[in-house]
Amino acid sequence: MLKRILLIACISSSILLVACAGFTGQSLENEAGQPFNVDQLPAQEELPKFSTERPRDGMPEGWHFYRIAPYKKNTIYRLENYQGRTVLAANSKASASGLAVKLRPRSAQNLSMQWEWKAAGAMPQADNADGQNDDSPLRILVAFDGNKTKLPLKEKLTFEMASLISGQEMPYATLMYIWSGKNPINTVLSNAHTSRIKMIVVDSGWENLSEWRKHERDLAADYKLAYGENPGNVIGIALLTDTDNTKSETRALYGDIELIRKNQK
Repeated sequence: MLKRILLIACISSSILLVACAGFTGQSLENEAGQPFNVDQLPAQEELPKFSTERPRDGMPEGWHFYRIAPYKKNTIYRLENYQGRTVLAANSKASASGLAVKLRPRSAQNLSMQWEWKAAGAMPQADNADGQNDDSPLRILVAFDGNKTKLPLKEKLTFEMASLISGQEMPYATLMYIWSGKNPINTVLSNAHTSRIKMIVVDSGWENLSEWRKHERDLAADYKLAYGENPGNVIGIALLTDTDNTKSETRALYGDIELIRKNQK
């Protein structure tokens, strides 16, 4: 009985991990809510911008919905007019789901990511260092390719389990930029279930609620900080607003996310 419970827990964790990475086949859905394989998605050269669209319900052009787990409620995303421009609004009530974009692989060297976001409501119970309360109003994920054969046995087993459950492979590594209620800026946190997802705090606390926060991050430098090695190619971007662990409610706004190639000195 104990072995069965542990197996179920392992399978559930694997589904969650794969979905959190944002690039699996069975977690993705089309606008009709039907699942499809990630290999069906065209790899895009650029990240689609929210600001070029008109306010409306439904998925932003080029982005695809992904479900964290079938038993979890979905965060509601919609394009809204905010002070004369279109942004992506996320409304989460004890829910967790996100949007993802598959990218044509590109080197992370001299590549920066720029974005702005706004949190509208505090989540006092959220603590990203505690797996039981790991929620955030705003997250942006960057997926990287790499050589999985050199990973420790435990991580290889996690990858194999995730592949069996979802039919797709987890990215070799994922950087997750987050707004954290309790952890200081530039803190690097590991996911509670795998070391292949690292969280980097870029906003902290609730003093800056209802203010647009602009960020620019060097992806190669952050990857080396988090993983202690040089990164592989960037293969996808995702975003996530989640309140499922703390059973709380929040609203957040995402502006455009851009990948900028810097001139090498």
